[in-house]
Amino acid sequence: MDLSIRDITYCKGVGTRRADIFRKELKVQTALDLLRYYPYKYIDRSRFISIADIEDDETYIQIKGEITEFHTIGIGKGQRLSATFSDGRHTMELVWFRQIQYVKLLLHTPYLLFGKPSRFNHAWNMVHPELTPLEKVRPETTQGLEASYSMTEKMRQSGLNSKAIRSILLNMKDDILSGIPETLGMDVVNHFHLMGLTEALWNIHFPKDTSSMQRARERLKFEELFYIQLQLLRQMHRREQNAGFLMPKVGTFFHSFYCDCLPFSLTGAQKRVVHEIQDDLKSGRQMNRLLQGDVGSGKTLVALLCALLAADNGYQTCIMAPTEILAQQHLETLKSLLKDLPVRVELLTGSVTKKQREPLHEALRMGDVHILIGTHALLEDEVEFANLGLCIIDEQHRFGVAQRAKLWAKNIRPPHILVMTATPIPRTLAMTLYGDLRVSVIDELPPGRKPVHTLHYSLERRRSVYQFMQQQIDLGRQIYVVFPLIKENESLDLKDLQNGYNELCEAFPTLRISMVHGQMKNRDKDEQMRRFTSGETQILVATTVIEVGVNVPNASVMVIMNAERFGLSQLHQLRGRVGRGADQSYCLLLTRVELTKETRQRMETMVATNDGFRIAEADLQLRGPGDLEGTQQSGLPFELKIASLATDGQILELARQAAAEILEKDPLLQEEINRIYKRRLDTLRETAVNWADIS
Repeated sequence: MDLSIRDITYCKGVGTRRADIFRKELKVQTALDLLRYYPYKYIDRSRFISIADIEDDETYIQIKGEITEFHTIGIGKGQRLSATFSDGRHTMELVWFRQIQYVKLLLHTPYLLFGKPSRFNHAWNMVHPELTPLEKVRPETTQGLEASYSMTEKMRQSGLNSKAIRSILLNMKDDILSGIPETLGMDVVNHFHLMGLTEALWNIHFPKDTSSMQRARERLKFEELFYIQLQLLRQMHRREQNAGFLMPKVGTFFHSFYCDCLPFSLTGAQKRVVHEIQDDLKSGRQMNRLLQGDVGSGKTLVALLCALLAADNGYQTCIMAPTEILAQQHLETLKSLLKDLPVRVELLTGSVTKKQREPLHEALRMGDVHILIGTHALLEDEVEFANLGLCIIDEQHRFGVAQRAKLWAKNIRPPHILVMTATPIPRTLAMTLYGDLRVSVIDELPPGRKPVHTLHYSLERRRSVYQFMQQQIDLGRQIYVVFPLIKENESLDLKDLQNGYNELCEAFPTLRISMVHGQMKNRDKDEQMRRFTSGETQILVATTVIEVGVNVPNASVMVIMNAERFGLSQLHQLRGRVGRGADQSYCLLLTRVELTKETRQRMETMVATNDGFRIAEADLQLRGPGDLEGTQQSGLPFELKIASLATDGQILELARQAAAEILEKDPLLQEEINRIYKRRLDTLRETAVNWADIS
């Protein structure tokens, strides 16, 4: 019977109760689902030792021998069972705290003992060992590498552990080895020297050696990443078949700004990116492009140049930002850059009153507004454009896909899309989370920018930090002091923020200090930000609400309290708030004295480099992709069960190459040789929300 349709209930060793646990805890419905539930580690069971050979660094061992005697210690719930196990020459103690009556039946039978040894009173013992009668030893489970599976608490309580899962899979051995339908074409399998699917699915659970296990993992990782790339590249191909608004003209708006208003020469990277976008806009196809650029690299200027190209061709642009602060910042930046040019830029956020909105909506419908900047308010049904041709989304991962889709419906034909992010994305992550977008990178900072000098101190030395802050203030500079604010401990963190604010007020009694956090009313928050931006206050005490959207060139010091509570990318974003003027800027990371190895690595990375892409790669290695980007928000089509975006970059490159070569010859997957890929994509889509199609 086909394992993909065999209900897990009817697999030998499962039954109704276990099937219910499989469904609820692992979403395992069929025998094939269980086969696709991969081990997370392996224990080497190829070695047998004697008790005399046990060493202090042993993890798991196996010994052949028998139990010679039992001793029951204590009474009631505190009772435990002790046994003497002999390998024929030496003995060790075995201990059980549960299932005592059952264990007592194990006397005087040769067993294979397996477990983790520990030393007590200079003698070896083992707690709750696994004992298998030698006559019942199955080679697949007691030789070579033994698979271990992730467990939930309910699974443990019901006895559905790794041993049970291995036993259920062994019961399906004949069905598995009789052949699982292949999911990759043999041309791909042979070209990339991959293990066949049947062999891979058997060896992932019961590898005969390390080489077999590694080859099985490589095959299954390749398959996962291949179908993600195939889906994303198909999505890119479909989008590029969409007719896009034709914008071939470089007219008065663009030329006037470029010749008369440009505050400084564009960097080579900015020029390259503008040309890439310009090629898209005049291609006749809909643009879908990701613009990556580190903090301060000049993405906003590039966005404005693109909006002016759209205006020259009779189209409007909307710029969507995740917060009112950032939207307001974009408005001020664009107006200061445009000077007296006849380009109308307006703002629409939740704070704009109904009285202000009515004339704005009318001007938008009449085409009098060239650029509309806003937050989620742009998505409202009453916001109608005369001719929306370009959507620019800043920090796109902060918006849900359904929200973004509403923007596409603001014109009869989908507008050109430019997605911007100041969070540098590692190549492997970009190829997956944004794999359906063309990518442009601004990898230069404007001339004259000095790298921010980063230092790491313990919180015990904050008085020395305060002295340095005073020196900088005496030079006329301003300072950010950031405290962590974690939602799970919101009341505690707000108390820490208030305590920190009070301490700074005591340390700097003659200075004016502002405080901002996300729980404040918008008008109060905006007033505090205005005071700092205008120079009325010298120190801004804040949470990560200032992570994006605040541009104060006179602020030259960023102090981050309890920096160990922030991720690398977030620390880098915060550091990007300084270094925007001509003065040397500093970022001071204050942490507890005692740090974990990973936290110390984060601090060392921050001190060592200002390169956002190096930091993003380090963050991916340390934390994995889940913390960097929400996969549903970012377009990951299918779940990763075995591949890792942090460590499998080389396999990902090969998988994308294979998918691209197939689609280049047969973009619709209509040829007989490629039907296998279309069928597999259809199967995967049945069990996964296709976020890429929405966004």
